[in-house]
Amino acid sequence: MSRATTVIANDSDLAFASIEKIGALFRKKKLSPVELTKLLLACIDKLNPQLNCYLTVTPELAFAQAKQAERELSVSRGRGSRRDRGPLHGIPISLKDNICTAGIRTTAGSKILQDFIPSQNAAVAAQLFAAGAVLLGKTNLHEFAYGITTNNPHYGPARNPWDLQRIPGGSSGGSAAAVAAGLCYATIGTDTGGSIRIPSALCGIVGLKPGLARVSAQGVIPLSPLLDFVGPMARTVRDTELMLSAILQKPSAAKNSASPRGALARPGKFTLALPDAFFTEVMSPDVRAVFDQALSTLRRAGAKTTKLIVPLLKETEHAGNQIAWAEATHYHQQEGWYPSRSADYGEDVRGRLEMGRQVTATSYLEALDTRAKFIEQFHRALAGARVDALLVPTVPIVAPLIGQETIRIAEKEWPTRALLLRANRPANLAGIPAISIPCGLTVDGLPVGLQLIGVNGSESRLLAIAKAYERERGDWQRPPL
Repeated sequence: MSRATTVIANDSDLAFASIEKIGALFRKKKLSPVELTKLLLACIDKLNPQLNCYLTVTPELAFAQAKQAERELSVSRGRGSRRDRGPLHGIPISLKDNICTAGIRTTAGSKILQDFIPSQNAAVAAQLFAAGAVLLGKTNLHEFAYGITTNNPHYGPARNPWDLQRIPGGSSGGSAAAVAAGLCYATIGTDTGGSIRIPSALCGIVGLKPGLARVSAQGVIPLSPLLDFVGPMARTVRDTELMLSAILQKPSAAKNSASPRGALARPGKFTLALPDAFFTEVMSPDVRAVFDQALSTLRRAGAKTTKLIVPLLKETEHAGNQIAWAEATHYHQQEGWYPSRSADYGEDVRGRLEMGRQVTATSYLEALDTRAKFIEQFHRALAGARVDALLVPTVPIVAPLIGQETIRIAEKEWPTRALLLRANRPANLAGIPAISIPCGLTVDGLPVGLQLIGVNGSESRLLAIAKAYERERGDWQRPPL
């Protein structure tokens, strides 16, 4: 690494810099993509044995992509061969290991696909490579993305950078841990019931689940096709926005939201709905305290708040379960893996696949009916209240210990899985966008996330509100690794 790069790294913690700052250093010739890739790979080599957030590291591909980015960005202007692909050009990223990558193994965190090497890139991988991103590797996940802990029986658990004895969340747990620990600048995760937002909250980063048909899931190993979403995770809202802009199927639509009022009609002013007790009636006291502080910060940033009753919220859990169980089991049967290879699954995933066999056609169709009614009534409720988004906690607890199956809140034991999923399932069932933003640390030094949920096409509005909050909140806090 050059002397200039060393000075920059020491002065501004290069591994934790923003994507825009890194891009500016590239274009000022103060840093090269190759030097940066070397630094990040060294960080992975040092920290991944503790975190287990990467299943596969791709140094050969990373250096090839970094060298190409360096060539394209370094040619003098006016010579005809310089090519600037945009803000992600030369930026080291990771991908969740259920996203297919040509010539690179894609395990989906499973024993069944431990040697699977796709021949083609998933759509999002192809889009990011076209934007000039550099792939450092593929990240650990809950087996087949079918869980929320990333306690993987085949490859070992991914660990939370804030406390190595705790889960990073899941199923995109390795992705969140890698971003939080400075082992990539951003990543792509998948979300079927909160699998982008849950680990983002528990690891103290930003995670966005886009709305229906906004980002392609082509080439992503599915869990439940109706509920699956693909989206970006990064340390800041702006970095998340830059990743989203590269993978949106309709980039022009992101600039002017399809929702009636578009991106914030009144800059610095927005109205947030605090929905009924479903989202907040079960919260640990330490998370509630941080969430209440975040609410005060949002009001300083220009937010008005109002109460809102959202119909059918309690019905979303059952409907979402019926759809996910049935569709997941159908996919694994279709591929010929289940039940013929039942012994090759981890116990928890095998149990859920067995539950999928018990879902009747009537139950599945009733769940679809509930979904349709919830979508209609959700949009009607938000339109009637004239609010920009719902404001809710992302998860009601801090990161549980690895293997912790229950959490005690208010003298009652709750299943850990149910608590983590509780506030996240509705957005998947309705196909609407939602973003988790880090909002502070508990007294024990563990991250808490707040969640904004919007209507169809409102990604830009959610990002604008999140930016306003982030500016008021101050700098991102990073783990004590």
